[in-house]
Amino acid sequence: MKPALIIVDMLKDTFNKHPDAFITKEALKFVPTINRLSAMFRDKGLPVIFSCDSFLQGDFIFQGKMKPHSIRGTDGATVIDELERETSDIVSQKRRFSAFFKTDLDQTLRTFGCDTVTVVGIATHICVLTTVLDAVALDFKAILLKDCCAAHKPEYHTGTIQIYKSSPIYPLIRIMSSADFIDEYFNL
Repeated sequence: MKPALIIVDMLKDTFNKHPDAFITKEALKFVPTINRLSAMFRDKGLPVIFSCDSFLQGDFIFQGKMKPHSIRGTDGATVIDELERETSDIVSQKRRFSAFFKTDLDQTLRTFGCDTVTVVGIATHICVLTTVLDAVALDFKAILLKDCCAAHKPEYHTGTIQIYKSSPIYPLIRIMSSADFIDEYFNL
């Protein structure tokens, strides 16, 4: 297994505009774990990729209930300061839910020889999940770290985890805790 760490949508607009939202409070709890994982990936020469919403003003996606946020070129579309970044990290802009949809993430992962993605971030039931599903559709194994993801409501997170924990495409999609992942991959 050669994994990449994909950190999904940990962006300033979400955290700064909605500091009291459930998803924001939950996500801040696992920032130290993401920082620890990122350091471990970097130490092994594995890619750390920040997948970031980067919408255009008036983007189609805002014709629904979703309010404009993470507008390309604004500070709100950048990664929160609490997450540690290095110059070797990759920032991949996206205009839809999946980190793969109409981005070069597939090619980037293949360039690094990765066969697995380890996905963390927000929101479990939307962008994290679509990234995991698209990874498998593109022939990558996917690991969702359940304690490093959050959703808008606790039941959305729990429901998503429960559905995919017993997925018929296991082990192509695995649901793990960060501790179990670290034990399995880094503590060989």
